[in-house]
Amino acid sequence: MPTAVKMDEDTKSKLEELQAEIKLKTGKKVTQQEVLSRLVESAVESRSEFIDSFRDTAVSLSDNELAQFNEGMIASGVETDEEDIDDILYG
Repeated sequence: MPTAVKMDEDTKSKLEELQAEIKLKTGKKVTQQEVLSRLVESAVESRSEFIDSFRDTAVSLSDNELAQFNEGMIASGVETDEEDIDDILYG
């Protein structure tokens, strides 16, 4: 059972552009309902990217990205304290 979705004129226009481009490039006429369904499916498949697109600030690294970063770290065997860092940075 179809449900109405309210959208502003700009969004409606973009939806119509997508619909027209699909017909132009594939030769297949699709409904706006079909376009919206595919968009939702696509968003669900890349859920974290889609959700992150609503964030106002930068996103922290994922567990996999953190693991990749930490793989490149090595231990030199030398302990460094705050004074050492200050001396190196500020002289």
